[in-house]
Amino acid sequence: MSSMRAIVVDPDLRQRLGVAEVDRPEPGPHQALVQVEATSLNRGDLLAVQVAEAGWRPGHDLAGTVIAAAADGTGPTAGSRVVGLLDSGAWAEQVAIATDRLAELPDAVSFAQASTLPTAGLTAHRAVEKGGSLLGKRVLITGSTGGVGLFAHQLATSSGAFVVGTSRQPRHETVVRDLGADEVVVGDDLSSARAFGPYDLVVESLGGAALAHAMGMLVPGGTCVSFGWSVSAHVELDLQEFLAVGGGTLYGLRMYNELLIRPASEDLRLLAELVADRRLRIPIEAEGSWEDIGDIAHGLMNRTFTGKAVLHLHR
Repeated sequence: MSSMRAIVVDPDLRQRLGVAEVDRPEPGPHQALVQVEATSLNRGDLLAVQVAEAGWRPGHDLAGTVIAAAADGTGPTAGSRVVGLLDSGAWAEQVAIATDRLAELPDAVSFAQASTLPTAGLTAHRAVEKGGSLLGKRVLITGSTGGVGLFAHQLATSSGAFVVGTSRQPRHETVVRDLGADEVVVGDDLSSARAFGPYDLVVESLGGAALAHAMGMLVPGGTCVSFGWSVSAHVELDLQEFLAVGGGTLYGLRMYNELLIRPASEDLRLLAELVADRRLRIPIEAEGSWEDIGDIAHGLMNRTFTGKAVLHLHR
C-alpha cells in the first residue's frame, strides 16, 4: 500500500500535532476518494487531540477535488470540487468519504471558504432550524464569536429574527454587531440578556450558569439548543423558574446523531449556495500552510482571534 502525508497526534510536538507518512485510504463502494486542498480547525478537534493517543488522526472538515467517484455510482463524479465531513482524519492529503457527507461546490466558493462549513456551519444551521419560522421572533446566541456563533448569527438574522448575541470581551462587540446582532450582552453575566427577552430560541454553547439562565428566559414553548460547554459541563438548573415558563424544550445537538437523522450532503449544498450568493459571510481570521498547524492551533486554543482558522495543503 502506498503512503501519503497526514496530520497525526505526536506528544513530543507543540500542540501535539505534526505531519507524518500514513497509508493511503482505500474507499469502500459508497465512498469517493478526495484530494484535500483545505481544512479548517475547530476547538473541539483540538480538545480531542489533548487526550488522544499517539498516531491518532484528527480533523472533521475538508474541501477538495474528487479523484475517484464512488463505485456504487452515488455522489459527485471525478473532477468535482467538493466539501465534506469526516468523523476524524480529514487533515490529510487524501480521504475516503461517504457520498452522503459530500456536496459539490459552486464555482464562486473557494476551497478555503468551503472548508469552514461542515462542523460549524452544519451545527449552526441545524440549531437555528430548531426554532422553526423565526420571522419576528427573538433569538439569543451565546458564544457569539466562536465558529458556530458567527454562522448562527447570520442565519438567524436572515430569517427575520431579532437577534441578541454575547461577547465576553468588549473589543469583540463590534464583530458580533457586524454579523447582524440587534443587541450584544458584554461580559460573563448572561442574566442581563433578560432585558431583551424572553426568547423563542436560544442557541447555547457555554454550559454552566449560562445554560441555566437561558432555560429561564424562554417564552412558553420556546427551545434552547445546547451543543457545547466551553465554560462548564455542569449545570445547576432552577426548576421552579424553568417550569414557571411552561412548555420549554432543551434540545441536545450532537452532530454525529444529527447525521443519522439526516445526511450532511443536502445542508452542505445549501450552505455553499448561501456563500456563493453572498448571503453567508465566511469569517476566516487565521490562514496558513498545514505545516503551521502548531502555531495556528495555539492561537485558536488561546482565543487570540475570532472566526475560523484554515489550513492549506498545497500552498
